[in-house]
Amino acid sequence: MKTISAQIDTRLYRTEITSSSGNIVIADEPQEVGGKNLGFSPSELLASALASCTLITLRMYINRKQWDVSEINVKVDFERDSHQNISLFTRKIEVTGEVDEKQRQRLETIANSCPIHKTLTNSIEIKTTLI
Repeated sequence: MKTISAQIDTRLYRTEITSSSGNIVIADEPQEVGGKNLGFSPSELLASALASCTLITLRMYINRKQWDVSEINVKVDFERDSHQNISLFTRKIEVTGEVDEKQRQRLETIANSCPIHKTLTNSIEIKTTLI
């Protein structure tokens, strides 16, 4: 995995996130919590990781099977209840093409096998070092 770096403007919440491969994403908080809404919120980035990983995993599988699918759309809603310590991702997948019910069931299984889905549904450990 590539290393991700993040730098924040100390006067704002706007954060520039850079991968070691040179890609850049901007994160910020919505205006209602003091940000300027200049980029994705951290929660949106988390939901985006699930959505994009799902799409890529499905497209790879569909291409390998050579199924007649012209379009795949994924919508992910993320809700966090901090009082109950519960997180809920609601993922809706729309597949356009010649796909029968058996194939649709297989695509749901494949979606649930994408690496980010597996990460979010299994134990997660975060090791932090303050330097």
